Amino acid sequence: MAFGMNRVELIGRLGADVTVNHLTSGGRVANMSVATDESFVDRTGNRVDRTEWHRLVTFQPGLIDMLERHARKGRLIHVEGKLQTRRWKKDGEDSDRFSTEVLVVPGHKIQFLDKGPAANGTGAPAQVDDMEADPPF
Repeated sequence: MAFGMNRVELIGRLGADVTVNHLTSGGRVANMSVATDESFVDRTGNRVDRTEWHRLVTFQPGLIDMLERHARKGRLIHVEGKLQTRRWKKDGEDSDRFSTEVLVVPGHKIQFLDKGPAANGTGAPAQVDDMEADPPF
């Protein structure tokens, strides 16, 4: 019997406001990009800063509602999810295209680690800090 674990945790900043699209099935999907940074000293002694971009996807209705209200470019977030690679062909092309994403499903969460601007525009911190995806039952 094979055993494996597919779990991803990221802490990074949103590269843009969340994008929510409506599916033909009537549901919605939220897409975000998150940047993670790392710094190191190379062999020559120079400091190197590197940014890695990650695509996030969720189909959870309650989580999408929260993201529409609070997920803005520059916000610092913690994400728990699993890796998923999609494959498709674009019309008129012979080769396959691939996209690896972090899928946030029930039991995983997205948590804001900073205080974003209030929805009422007063500049006071928002009261919502995190929202877990729907429980897995």
